[in-house]
Amino acid sequence: MIVFAPACSDLEEELFDAVTEDNFFRTEEELISALGAAYTSLYGIMSNGGFVCIQEVASDEMVVPTRGPDWGDGGVWTQLHEHTWDPENDKVIGSWNFVFNGVNTCNRLIFQFTELGNPLTDPFIGELQGLRALYYLWGLDTFGNIPIATDFTATEPPAPSSRAEVYAFVEQELLEAIPLVTKDVGGAAYGRVNEMTLRTALAKLYLNAEVYSGSPQWAKAAEQCDIIINSGNFSLEPDYFTNFAADNEGSQENIFAIPYDEVFATGFNLAMQTNHIVSGQATYQLTAQPWNGWCAVEEFVNSYDADDLRKGQPGTEDGPSRVRGNFLWGAQWDASGTVRQMDDNTALSGIDPDGPPITLRTEINELKPNAWREAGARVAKYEFPLGTRPDMNNDFPVFRYADVLLMKAEAQWRQDNGSAEALALVNQVRDRAGIDPFNELTAENLLAERGREMFFELHRRTDQIRFGVWGDAWWAKEAKDECYELFPIPAVQIQSNPRLVQNDCY
Repeated sequence: MIVFAPACSDLEEELFDAVTEDNFFRTEEELISALGAAYTSLYGIMSNGGFVCIQEVASDEMVVPTRGPDWGDGGVWTQLHEHTWDPENDKVIGSWNFVFNGVNTCNRLIFQFTELGNPLTDPFIGELQGLRALYYLWGLDTFGNIPIATDFTATEPPAPSSRAEVYAFVEQELLEAIPLVTKDVGGAAYGRVNEMTLRTALAKLYLNAEVYSGSPQWAKAAEQCDIIINSGNFSLEPDYFTNFAADNEGSQENIFAIPYDEVFATGFNLAMQTNHIVSGQATYQLTAQPWNGWCAVEEFVNSYDADDLRKGQPGTEDGPSRVRGNFLWGAQWDASGTVRQMDDNTALSGIDPDGPPITLRTEINELKPNAWREAGARVAKYEFPLGTRPDMNNDFPVFRYADVLLMKAEAQWRQDNGSAEALALVNQVRDRAGIDPFNELTAENLLAERGREMFFELHRRTDQIRFGVWGDAWWAKEAKDECYELFPIPAVQIQSNPRLVQNDCY
Protein backbone atom coordinates (compact mmCIF):
# COMPACT_ATOMS: atom_id res chain seq x y z
CA MET A 1 0.00 0.00 0.00
CA ILE A 2 3.02 2.32 0.44
CA VAL A 3 3.20 2.81 -3.32
CA PHE A 4 -0.45 3.87 -3.53
CA ALA A 5 -0.75 6.16 -0.49
CA PRO A 6 -0.46 9.73 -1.84
CA ALA A 7 1.49 12.25 0.21
CA CYS A 8 -0.59 14.95 1.90
CA SER A 9 0.30 18.14 3.73
CA ASP A 10 -3.26 19.36 4.42
CA LEU A 11 -4.03 17.98 7.88
CA GLU A 12 -7.63 19.19 8.14
CA GLU A 13 -9.96 16.19 8.23
CA GLU A 14 -13.27 15.84 6.40
CA LEU A 15 -15.13 13.09 8.21
CA PHE A 16 -17.52 10.66 6.55
CA ASP A 17 -19.64 8.02 8.26
CA ALA A 18 -19.45 5.77 5.17
CA VAL A 19 -17.28 5.46 2.08
CA THR A 20 -19.55 5.65 -0.98
CA GLU A 21 -19.21 6.60 -4.62
CA ASP A 22 -20.68 10.00 -3.72
CA ASN A 23 -17.98 10.93 -1.19
CA PHE A 24 -15.00 8.93 -2.48
CA PHE A 25 -13.42 8.07 -5.85
CA ARG A 26 -13.68 11.78 -6.75
CA THR A 27 -10.04 12.66 -7.27
CA GLU A 28 -7.05 10.98 -8.86
CA GLU A 29 -5.45 10.53 -5.42
CA GLU A 30 -8.55 8.73 -4.09
CA LEU A 31 -8.67 6.49 -7.15
CA ILE A 32 -5.00 5.58 -6.74
CA SER A 33 -5.59 4.78 -3.07
CA ALA A 34 -8.46 2.44 -3.99
CA LEU A 35 -6.35 0.88 -6.74
CA GLY A 36 -3.87 -0.34 -4.13
CA ALA A 37 -6.19 -3.15 -3.03
CA ALA A 38 -5.59 -4.99 -6.32
CA TYR A 39 -1.84 -4.84 -5.76
CA THR A 40 -1.79 -5.86 -2.10
CA SER A 41 -3.09 -9.27 -3.20
CA LEU A 42 0.34 -9.75 -4.79
CA TYR A 43 2.02 -9.88 -1.38
CA GLY A 44 0.89 -13.49 -0.95
CA ILE A 45 3.07 -14.67 -3.81
CA MET A 46 6.19 -15.22 -1.67
CA SER A 47 4.67 -16.32 1.65
CA ASN A 48 5.27 -19.77 3.13
CA GLY A 49 1.92 -20.95 1.79
CA GLY A 50 1.89 -18.80 -1.31
CA PHE A 51 2.26 -19.21 -5.05
CA VAL A 52 6.04 -19.66 -4.65
CA CYS A 53 5.38 -23.14 -3.23
CA ILE A 54 3.95 -24.72 -6.36
CA GLN A 55 6.37 -22.96 -8.69
CA GLU A 56 9.61 -23.60 -6.79
CA VAL A 57 9.20 -26.60 -4.48
CA ALA A 58 7.58 -28.58 -7.30
CA SER A 59 10.61 -27.93 -9.56
CA ASP A 60 14.07 -29.50 -9.53
CA GLU A 61 15.48 -26.36 -7.84
CA MET A 62 14.00 -26.55 -4.36
CA VAL A 63 12.91 -29.06 -1.74
CA VAL A 64 11.49 -28.91 1.78
CA PRO A 65 12.61 -32.17 3.46
CA THR A 66 10.92 -33.62 6.51
CA ARG A 67 13.49 -33.07 9.26
CA GLY A 68 12.33 -35.42 11.99
CA PRO A 69 9.54 -33.60 13.84
CA ASP A 70 9.85 -30.55 11.58
CA TRP A 71 8.15 -29.84 8.25
CA GLY A 72 6.03 -33.00 8.12
CA ASP A 73 2.81 -30.96 7.82
CA GLY A 74 0.76 -33.90 6.65
CA GLY A 75 3.11 -34.56 3.74
CA VAL A 76 2.17 -31.47 1.69
CA TRP A 77 5.81 -30.42 1.15
CA THR A 78 7.12 -33.82 0.07
CA GLN A 79 4.05 -34.21 -2.18
CA LEU A 80 5.13 -31.08 -4.05
CA HIS A 81 8.61 -32.50 -4.59
CA GLU A 82 7.44 -35.99 -5.57
CA HIS A 83 4.57 -34.71 -7.74
CA THR A 84 2.06 -36.71 -5.71
CA TRP A 85 -0.15 -33.76 -4.73
CA ASP A 86 -3.92 -34.08 -4.70
CA PRO A 87 -6.90 -31.66 -4.69
CA GLU A 88 -6.65 -31.41 -0.88
CA ASN A 89 -3.06 -30.11 -0.79
CA ASP A 90 -3.23 -26.78 1.02
CA LYS A 91 -0.38 -25.26 -1.03
CA VAL A 92 -2.37 -25.96 -4.20
CA ILE A 93 -5.47 -24.50 -2.56
CA GLY A 94 -3.53 -21.42 -1.45
CA SER A 95 -2.20 -20.86 -4.97
CA TRP A 96 -5.68 -21.05 -6.50
CA ASN A 97 -6.90 -18.55 -3.90
CA PHE A 98 -3.94 -16.26 -4.65
CA VAL A 99 -4.88 -16.12 -8.35
CA PHE A 100 -8.61 -15.63 -7.94
CA ASN A 101 -8.45 -13.28 -4.97
CA GLY A 102 -6.44 -11.04 -7.26
CA VAL A 103 -8.87 -11.51 -10.15
CA ASN A 104 -11.89 -10.79 -7.95
CA THR A 105 -10.38 -7.61 -6.52
CA CYS A 106 -9.59 -6.36 -10.03
CA ASN A 107 -13.15 -7.16 -11.13
CA ARG A 108 -14.62 -5.28 -8.18
CA LEU A 109 -12.57 -2.17 -8.81
CA ILE A 110 -13.20 -2.23 -12.57
CA PHE A 111 -16.94 -2.42 -11.82
CA GLN A 112 -16.79 0.43 -9.30
CA PHE A 113 -14.67 2.65 -11.53
CA THR A 114 -16.85 1.94 -14.58
CA GLU A 115 -20.03 2.77 -12.67
CA LEU A 116 -18.66 6.20 -11.80
CA GLY A 117 -18.62 7.31 -15.42
CA ASN A 118 -15.69 9.56 -14.51
CA PRO A 119 -13.09 10.06 -17.27
CA LEU A 120 -10.42 10.11 -14.56
CA THR A 121 -10.94 6.36 -14.14
CA ASP A 122 -10.07 5.37 -17.74
CA PRO A 123 -6.30 4.79 -17.30
CA PHE A 124 -6.89 3.01 -13.99
CA ILE A 125 -9.38 0.64 -15.60
CA GLY A 126 -6.71 -0.20 -18.19
CA GLU A 127 -4.18 -0.77 -15.42
CA LEU A 128 -6.58 -3.09 -13.59
CA GLN A 129 -7.33 -4.94 -16.81
CA GLY A 130 -3.60 -5.52 -17.31
CA LEU A 131 -3.08 -6.64 -13.71
CA ARG A 132 -6.03 -9.03 -13.99
CA ALA A 133 -4.43 -10.49 -17.12
CA LEU A 134 -1.26 -11.12 -15.11
CA TYR A 135 -3.20 -13.02 -12.47
CA TYR A 136 -4.87 -15.00 -15.24
CA LEU A 137 -1.50 -15.74 -16.83
CA TRP A 138 -0.45 -17.42 -13.59
CA GLY A 139 -3.73 -19.32 -13.42
CA LEU A 140 -3.40 -20.42 -17.05
CA ASP A 141 0.12 -21.67 -16.37
CA THR A 142 -0.67 -23.69 -13.25
CA PHE A 143 -4.31 -24.81 -13.48
CA GLY A 144 -5.05 -24.57 -17.21
CA ASN A 145 -8.80 -24.98 -17.64
CA ILE A 146 -10.12 -22.24 -15.40
CA PRO A 147 -13.20 -20.00 -15.46
CA ILE A 148 -12.95 -16.62 -17.11
CA ALA A 149 -14.78 -14.29 -14.74
CA THR A 150 -14.96 -10.58 -15.53
CA ASP A 151 -18.45 -9.61 -14.32
CA PHE A 152 -18.37 -8.64 -10.66
CA THR A 153 -22.19 -8.60 -10.49
CA ALA A 154 -22.66 -12.16 -11.80
CA THR A 155 -24.73 -14.38 -9.50
CA GLU A 156 -24.17 -17.74 -11.26
CA PRO A 157 -20.86 -19.56 -10.73
CA PRO A 158 -18.77 -19.41 -13.92
CA ALA A 159 -18.09 -22.42 -16.11
CA PRO A 160 -14.48 -23.29 -16.92
CA SER A 161 -12.90 -22.40 -20.23
CA SER A 162 -10.41 -24.54 -22.11
CA ARG A 163 -6.76 -23.73 -21.69
CA ALA A 164 -6.60 -22.45 -25.28
CA GLU A 165 -9.55 -20.15 -24.58
CA VAL A 166 -7.88 -18.78 -21.45
CA TYR A 167 -4.72 -18.22 -23.49
CA ALA A 168 -6.69 -16.22 -26.09
CA PHE A 169 -8.36 -14.21 -23.31
CA VAL A 170 -5.06 -13.30 -21.66
CA GLU A 171 -3.58 -12.29 -25.01
CA GLN A 172 -6.56 -10.07 -25.82
CA GLU A 173 -6.57 -8.46 -22.36
CA LEU A 174 -2.86 -7.64 -22.54
CA LEU A 175 -3.09 -6.21 -26.05
CA GLU A 176 -6.10 -4.07 -25.10
CA ALA A 177 -4.48 -2.79 -21.92
CA ILE A 178 -1.08 -1.86 -23.38
CA PRO A 179 -2.19 1.41 -25.03
CA LEU A 180 -4.17 2.40 -21.92
CA VAL A 181 -1.43 2.19 -19.29
CA THR A 182 1.47 4.55 -18.66
CA LYS A 183 4.71 4.28 -20.58
CA ASP A 184 6.61 5.60 -17.56
CA VAL A 185 8.98 3.34 -15.63
CA GLY A 186 10.34 3.96 -12.15
CA GLY A 187 9.28 6.78 -9.88
CA ALA A 188 5.51 6.88 -9.43
CA ALA A 189 5.17 3.97 -11.88
CA TYR A 190 7.39 1.65 -9.80
CA GLY A 191 5.55 -1.42 -8.57
CA ARG A 192 2.61 -0.71 -10.86
CA VAL A 193 1.56 -2.19 -14.18
CA ASN A 194 2.92 -0.15 -17.09
CA GLU A 195 3.54 -0.79 -20.78
CA MET A 196 6.82 -2.65 -20.21
CA THR A 197 5.19 -4.87 -17.57
CA LEU A 198 2.47 -5.92 -19.98
CA ARG A 199 4.84 -6.45 -22.89
CA THR A 200 6.99 -8.72 -20.72
CA ALA A 201 3.89 -10.65 -19.69
CA LEU A 202 2.95 -10.92 -23.38
CA ALA A 203 6.43 -12.17 -24.26
CA LYS A 204 6.12 -14.78 -21.50
CA LEU A 205 2.68 -15.79 -22.82
CA TYR A 206 3.97 -16.18 -26.38
CA LEU A 207 7.10 -18.05 -25.25
CA ASN A 208 4.83 -20.71 -23.72
CA ALA A 209 2.13 -20.53 -26.39
CA GLU A 210 2.75 -24.05 -27.66
CA VAL A 211 2.17 -25.45 -24.17
CA TYR A 212 -0.88 -23.27 -23.52
CA SER A 213 -2.63 -23.34 -26.89
CA GLY A 214 -0.90 -25.93 -29.05
CA SER A 215 0.53 -23.35 -31.48
CA PRO A 216 4.07 -21.94 -31.06
CA GLN A 217 4.49 -18.17 -31.27
CA TRP A 218 8.27 -17.73 -31.19
CA ALA A 219 8.32 -14.75 -33.56
CA LYS A 220 5.73 -12.90 -31.48
CA ALA A 221 7.72 -13.59 -28.32
CA ALA A 222 10.87 -12.21 -29.94
CA GLU A 223 8.97 -9.13 -31.18
CA GLN A 224 7.82 -8.21 -27.66
CA CYS A 225 11.32 -8.75 -26.27
CA ASP A 226 12.74 -6.47 -28.95
CA ILE A 227 10.36 -3.67 -27.96
CA ILE A 228 11.50 -3.96 -24.34
CA ILE A 229 15.19 -4.16 -25.23
CA ASN A 230 15.03 -1.29 -27.71
CA SER A 231 13.11 0.93 -25.29
CA GLY A 232 16.38 1.72 -23.52
CA ASN A 233 14.60 1.63 -20.17
CA PHE A 234 16.58 -1.28 -18.75
CA SER A 235 20.09 -2.69 -18.60
CA LEU A 236 21.99 -5.46 -16.85
CA GLU A 237 23.28 -4.41 -13.45
CA PRO A 238 27.08 -4.87 -13.26
CA ASP A 239 26.57 -6.76 -9.99
CA TYR A 240 23.98 -9.55 -10.22
CA PHE A 241 23.10 -9.24 -6.53
CA THR A 242 22.09 -5.59 -6.80
CA ASN A 243 18.79 -6.95 -8.09
CA PHE A 244 18.13 -8.81 -4.84
CA ALA A 245 19.44 -6.39 -2.21
CA ALA A 246 17.29 -5.37 0.73
CA ASP A 247 16.98 -1.97 -0.96
CA ASN A 248 16.68 -3.03 -4.59
CA GLU A 249 14.08 -0.56 -5.82
CA GLY A 250 16.81 1.23 -7.78
CA SER A 251 17.73 -1.82 -9.88
CA GLN A 252 17.99 -1.08 -13.61
CA GLU A 253 16.85 -4.64 -14.33
CA ASN A 254 13.57 -4.85 -12.46
CA ILE A 255 10.76 -4.37 -14.97
CA PHE A 256 7.98 -5.18 -12.52
CA ALA A 257 8.59 -5.78 -8.83
CA ILE A 258 6.40 -6.33 -5.78
CA PRO A 259 7.46 -3.65 -3.25
CA TYR A 260 7.60 -5.54 0.03
CA ASP A 261 8.21 -3.82 3.36
CA GLU A 262 9.08 -5.43 6.68
CA VAL A 263 6.24 -3.56 8.45
CA PHE A 264 3.74 -2.17 5.94
CA ALA A 265 3.80 -4.70 3.10
CA THR A 266 4.60 -8.06 4.64
CA GLY A 267 4.69 -11.57 3.23
CA PHE A 268 8.23 -12.09 1.94
CA ASN A 269 9.56 -14.31 4.73
CA LEU A 270 12.35 -16.22 2.99
CA ALA A 271 14.78 -15.54 5.86
CA MET A 272 12.50 -17.61 8.09
CA GLN A 273 11.72 -20.30 5.52
CA THR A 274 15.28 -21.26 4.63
CA ASN A 275 17.75 -20.42 7.42
CA HIS A 276 19.01 -22.98 9.94
CA ILE A 277 17.19 -22.83 13.25
CA VAL A 278 20.40 -21.93 15.16
CA SER A 279 23.05 -20.61 12.82
CA GLY A 280 20.73 -18.52 10.65
CA GLN A 281 19.67 -16.40 13.58
CA ALA A 282 23.25 -15.94 14.78
CA THR A 283 24.77 -15.24 11.37
CA TYR A 284 22.28 -12.55 10.41
CA GLN A 285 21.11 -11.50 13.90
CA LEU A 286 17.56 -12.30 12.85
CA THR A 287 14.94 -10.92 15.21
CA ALA A 288 13.11 -14.28 15.30
CA GLN A 289 14.18 -17.91 15.18
CA PRO A 290 14.07 -19.25 11.60
CA TRP A 291 12.25 -22.41 10.58
CA ASN A 292 15.04 -24.47 8.93
CA GLY A 293 13.10 -25.70 5.95
CA TRP A 294 13.59 -24.71 2.32
CA CYS A 295 16.85 -25.73 0.61
CA ALA A 296 18.23 -26.29 -2.88
CA VAL A 297 18.47 -29.69 -4.55
CA GLU A 298 22.14 -30.72 -4.64
CA GLU A 299 22.19 -31.49 -8.37
CA PHE A 300 20.90 -28.02 -9.07
CA VAL A 301 23.59 -26.40 -6.91
CA ASN A 302 26.20 -28.45 -8.76
CA SER A 303 24.91 -27.23 -12.13
CA TYR A 304 26.86 -23.99 -11.54
CA ASP A 305 30.54 -23.79 -12.48
CA ALA A 306 32.80 -23.50 -9.44
CA ASP A 307 33.79 -19.95 -10.43
CA ASP A 308 30.26 -18.78 -11.31
CA LEU A 309 29.78 -15.53 -9.36
CA ARG A 310 26.11 -16.38 -8.90
CA LYS A 311 26.91 -19.56 -6.97
CA GLY A 312 29.09 -18.01 -4.27
CA GLN A 313 31.58 -19.74 -1.97
CA PRO A 314 30.96 -21.72 1.25
CA GLY A 315 32.04 -20.86 4.76
CA THR A 316 35.14 -22.73 5.93
CA GLU A 317 36.29 -24.27 9.20
CA ASP A 318 39.03 -21.64 9.46
CA GLY A 319 36.70 -18.66 9.38
CA PRO A 320 33.74 -17.03 7.61
CA SER A 321 35.42 -16.60 4.24
CA ARG A 322 32.16 -17.23 2.47
CA VAL A 323 31.48 -15.18 -0.68
CA ARG A 324 27.85 -14.24 -1.14
CA GLY A 325 25.97 -16.25 -3.73
CA ASN A 326 22.61 -17.76 -4.53
CA PHE A 327 23.33 -20.40 -1.90
CA LEU A 328 24.47 -20.56 1.73
CA TRP A 329 26.47 -23.62 2.75
CA GLY A 330 29.61 -24.69 4.56
CA ALA A 331 30.80 -23.93 8.11
CA GLN A 332 28.57 -21.42 9.87
CA TRP A 333 29.78 -18.54 12.05
CA ASP A 334 28.07 -15.79 14.00
CA ALA A 335 27.69 -12.23 12.72
CA SER A 336 31.05 -11.18 14.20
CA GLY A 337 32.85 -13.96 12.36
CA THR A 338 34.53 -15.14 15.55
CA VAL A 339 32.24 -17.83 16.99
CA ARG A 340 31.60 -21.13 15.20
CA GLN A 341 27.96 -22.08 15.53
CA MET A 342 26.98 -25.27 17.36
CA ASP A 343 23.79 -27.34 17.29
CA ASP A 344 23.52 -30.07 19.91
CA ASN A 345 20.50 -31.73 18.35
CA THR A 346 21.20 -35.31 19.49
CA ALA A 347 17.79 -35.48 21.20
CA LEU A 348 16.00 -34.85 17.91
CA SER A 349 15.46 -36.83 14.75
CA GLY A 350 17.47 -35.73 11.76
CA ILE A 351 20.84 -35.74 13.55
CA ASP A 352 23.84 -34.32 11.74
CA PRO A 353 26.38 -37.20 11.74
CA ASP A 354 29.26 -34.77 12.24
CA GLY A 355 27.98 -33.57 15.59
CA PRO A 356 27.42 -30.09 17.04
CA PRO A 357 29.56 -27.78 14.80
CA ILE A 358 27.10 -26.52 12.20
CA THR A 359 28.14 -27.20 8.63
CA LEU A 360 25.41 -26.75 6.07
CA ARG A 361 26.00 -29.29 3.34
CA THR A 362 24.74 -29.43 -0.22
CA GLU A 363 23.98 -33.12 0.28
CA ILE A 364 20.47 -34.03 1.45
CA ASN A 365 20.56 -37.49 2.98
CA GLU A 366 16.87 -38.21 2.39
CA LEU A 367 13.61 -36.50 1.58
CA LYS A 368 11.81 -37.94 4.60
CA PRO A 369 11.39 -38.69 7.45
CA ASN A 370 14.78 -37.88 8.98
CA ALA A 371 16.63 -35.40 6.81
CA TRP A 372 19.53 -33.86 8.71
CA ARG A 373 18.92 -30.45 10.19
CA GLU A 374 22.05 -29.29 8.35
CA ALA A 375 21.16 -30.91 5.02
CA GLY A 376 20.80 -28.71 1.97
CA ALA A 377 22.28 -25.43 0.75
CA ARG A 378 20.00 -22.58 1.78
CA VAL A 379 18.63 -19.80 -0.43
CA ALA A 380 20.84 -16.72 0.00
CA LYS A 381 20.06 -14.94 -3.27
CA TYR A 382 18.03 -12.24 -1.52
CA GLU A 383 20.07 -10.19 0.94
CA PHE A 384 19.54 -10.79 4.66
CA PRO A 385 20.90 -7.64 6.35
CA LEU A 386 21.85 -7.87 10.01
CA GLY A 387 18.71 -7.56 12.11
CA THR A 388 16.36 -8.87 9.40
CA ARG A 389 12.79 -9.27 10.66
CA PRO A 390 10.52 -12.22 9.85
CA ASP A 391 9.22 -10.19 6.88
CA MET A 392 11.82 -8.76 4.51
CA ASN A 393 12.24 -5.43 2.72
CA ASN A 394 13.55 -6.89 -0.55
CA ASP A 395 11.25 -6.17 -3.48
CA PHE A 396 10.49 -9.32 -5.46
CA PRO A 397 11.30 -9.08 -9.20
CA VAL A 398 8.33 -10.57 -11.03
CA PHE A 399 9.87 -9.58 -14.38
CA ARG A 400 13.57 -8.82 -14.84
CA TYR A 401 15.58 -7.61 -17.85
CA ALA A 402 17.95 -10.59 -17.83
CA ASP A 403 14.91 -12.80 -18.33
CA VAL A 404 13.91 -10.74 -21.36
CA LEU A 405 17.37 -11.26 -22.87
CA LEU A 406 17.15 -14.99 -22.30
CA MET A 407 13.58 -15.13 -23.64
CA LYS A 408 14.65 -13.31 -26.81
CA ALA A 409 17.59 -15.71 -27.16
CA GLU A 410 15.35 -18.74 -26.81
CA ALA A 411 12.73 -17.40 -29.22
CA GLN A 412 15.45 -16.77 -31.82
CA TRP A 413 17.07 -20.17 -31.19
CA ARG A 414 13.74 -21.96 -31.59
CA GLN A 415 13.47 -20.44 -35.06
CA ASP A 416 17.16 -20.83 -35.95
CA ASN A 417 19.34 -23.17 -33.88
CA GLY A 418 22.44 -21.48 -35.25
CA SER A 419 21.38 -17.91 -34.46
CA ALA A 420 24.44 -15.79 -33.63
CA GLU A 421 22.20 -13.20 -31.99
CA ALA A 422 20.72 -15.78 -29.62
CA LEU A 423 24.18 -17.00 -28.66
CA ALA A 424 25.39 -13.45 -28.02
CA LEU A 425 22.43 -12.66 -25.77
CA VAL A 426 23.01 -15.73 -23.60
CA ASN A 427 26.73 -15.00 -23.41
CA GLN A 428 25.95 -11.44 -22.31
CA VAL A 429 24.28 -12.91 -19.23
CA ARG A 430 27.09 -15.42 -18.69
CA ASP A 431 29.72 -12.71 -18.95
CA ARG A 432 28.16 -10.87 -16.04
CA ALA A 433 28.43 -14.12 -14.04
CA GLY A 434 32.18 -14.28 -14.77
CA ILE A 435 32.11 -17.54 -16.72
CA ASP A 436 33.25 -18.57 -20.18
CA PRO A 437 30.89 -18.04 -23.13
CA PHE A 438 29.05 -20.87 -24.82
CA ASN A 439 30.26 -21.85 -28.28
CA GLU A 440 26.77 -22.97 -29.30
CA LEU A 441 23.29 -23.19 -27.86
CA THR A 442 21.50 -26.45 -27.18
CA ALA A 443 18.23 -27.19 -25.45
CA GLU A 444 20.18 -28.56 -22.50
CA ASN A 445 22.54 -25.63 -21.93
CA LEU A 446 19.87 -23.01 -22.64
CA LEU A 447 17.53 -24.48 -20.02
CA ALA A 448 20.43 -24.85 -17.58
CA GLU A 449 21.49 -21.24 -18.03
CA ARG A 450 17.95 -20.02 -17.49
CA GLY A 451 17.90 -22.04 -14.29
CA ARG A 452 21.16 -20.59 -13.00
CA GLU A 453 20.25 -16.99 -13.78
CA MET A 454 16.58 -17.07 -12.79
CA PHE A 455 16.92 -19.26 -9.69
CA PHE A 456 14.11 -18.72 -7.17
CA GLU A 457 12.26 -16.19 -9.32
CA LEU A 458 9.27 -18.51 -10.02
CA HIS A 459 10.18 -19.50 -13.58
CA ARG A 460 11.76 -22.96 -13.26
CA ARG A 461 8.62 -25.12 -13.33
CA THR A 462 7.30 -23.29 -16.40
CA ASP A 463 10.69 -23.58 -18.12
CA GLN A 464 10.98 -27.32 -17.43
CA ILE A 465 7.55 -27.92 -18.91
CA ARG A 466 8.35 -25.86 -22.02
CA PHE A 467 11.60 -27.78 -22.56
CA GLY A 468 9.82 -31.13 -22.13
CA VAL A 469 11.66 -32.37 -19.02
CA TRP A 470 9.03 -31.79 -16.33
CA GLY A 471 8.04 -35.45 -16.32
CA ASP A 472 11.64 -36.68 -15.96
CA ALA A 473 12.93 -38.30 -12.78
CA TRP A 474 15.23 -36.29 -10.52
CA TRP A 475 16.45 -36.61 -6.96
CA ALA A 476 13.81 -38.33 -4.80
CA LYS A 477 11.21 -38.00 -7.56
CA GLU A 478 10.13 -40.64 -10.05
CA ALA A 479 9.21 -39.96 -13.66
CA LYS A 480 5.63 -38.74 -13.91
CA ASP A 481 2.93 -38.56 -16.57
CA GLU A 482 2.69 -35.26 -18.44
CA CYS A 483 -0.81 -34.66 -17.04
CA TYR A 484 0.95 -33.54 -13.85
CA GLU A 485 2.02 -30.43 -15.72
CA LEU A 486 -1.23 -28.96 -14.37
CA PHE A 487 -2.18 -28.88 -10.72
CA PRO A 488 -5.59 -30.16 -9.60
CA ILE A 489 -8.55 -27.86 -9.20
CA PRO A 490 -8.91 -27.70 -5.38
CA ALA A 491 -11.65 -29.99 -4.09
CA VAL A 492 -13.18 -27.18 -2.06
CA GLN A 493 -13.65 -25.15 -5.25
CA ILE A 494 -15.40 -27.98 -7.08
CA GLN A 495 -17.68 -28.46 -4.06
CA SER A 496 -18.68 -24.81 -4.18
CA ASN A 497 -18.90 -24.64 -7.99
CA PRO A 498 -19.97 -27.98 -9.52
CA ARG A 499 -19.51 -26.53 -13.02
CA LEU A 500 -15.74 -26.79 -12.62
CA VAL A 501 -14.11 -29.80 -14.27
CA GLN A 502 -11.19 -31.55 -12.60
CA ASN A 503 -7.93 -31.77 -14.55
CA ASP A 504 -6.66 -35.12 -15.80
CA CYS A 505 -4.69 -37.30 -13.32
CA TYR A 506 -6.91 -36.28 -10.42
